[in-house]
Amino acid sequence: MYTIKQAAARSGVGASLIRAWERRYGVVSPRRTEAGYRLYDDRAVAILQAMRALISSGWTASQAARGIVAGEIPVDEWAARQLADRPRGGPRGASQDTLDPIGAFVRGAAAYDVWAVEAALDELFGRGSFEAIVDDFVLPAAAALGDSWAEGRLDVGSEHLGSAAIARRLAGAFEAAARIPSGPPVVIGLPPGARHELGALAFAVVLRRHGFQAVYLGADVPLSSWVDAVRAGNAAAAVLAVVSGADVPAAEEIWRTLQSTHPSLIVAVGGKAAADLSGTRSERSPVVLPQRVTDAADALAEAIGNAAVRVDRDSSARRVVV
Repeated sequence: MYTIKQAAARSGVGASLIRAWERRYGVVSPRRTEAGYRLYDDRAVAILQAMRALISSGWTASQAARGIVAGEIPVDEWAARQLADRPRGGPRGASQDTLDPIGAFVRGAAAYDVWAVEAALDELFGRGSFEAIVDDFVLPAAAALGDSWAEGRLDVGSEHLGSAAIARRLAGAFEAAARIPSGPPVVIGLPPGARHELGALAFAVVLRRHGFQAVYLGADVPLSSWVDAVRAGNAAAAVLAVVSGADVPAAEEIWRTLQSTHPSLIVAVGGKAAADLSGTRSERSPVVLPQRVTDAADALAEAIGNAAVRVDRDSSARRVVV
């Protein structure tokens, strides 16, 4: 059995990335010591090696994980064939920061090393298109930052430094996607009091890149502003990011108000606590979006398309039921 550091050394996958894959995809399930430390066996190391090899060959992390979990990937064969001629520390010439950019990002933030933070983000954002990296690398980096703060491994200032660096990259991607849109207007933001906006901003980037008129309101948006934004923009949908249980009451008030003032509006919710709104009794529940922002964008597009079909078929029924 191996500790996470030993498993990282043997597989060539950084400890932070191992934790992210474990949490996000469940590709490995380490045992725990009585003190709570992770222990990995040879099979887990082979899986990590296969994940790394698949990603190096062009797969996304989510595709590789799905194939491994479904038993469609011959893990031992992949690990042996792809990594046989590489030293255990990783590919020849690759630094540990290149193998584990998420870990490098967190370490840079903890040390208040702006250059290390930016270099790690350069590595992350250089791994493919925005859609290819946002769910598998960028948002896991933000989650790793939050986990490190919660575990006391970095302070508030360094957590803010790292979060702000990601936010700047996302804002740049949002601006870079500006063009003449072909899709309907969608208002996106967080309820009052909610401030963890990276997931919502990433979602807005994907929508804009797919041609939607994404109107991003940001964090801590009061109820009156939601109503005004939907009315002024003649929005087809409003998307609320509900990150924690504390956000649920305010999000529910916005959802109910928008449902009342704009009956044909599609109201969708995303985030870790989004499902907490779906069971509330109402004439029409909000659309609960998947956790992955790329899947969430597809789900919203489908909901808007379905709603449009319903309205077109019955022009007298302006109330859209999703």
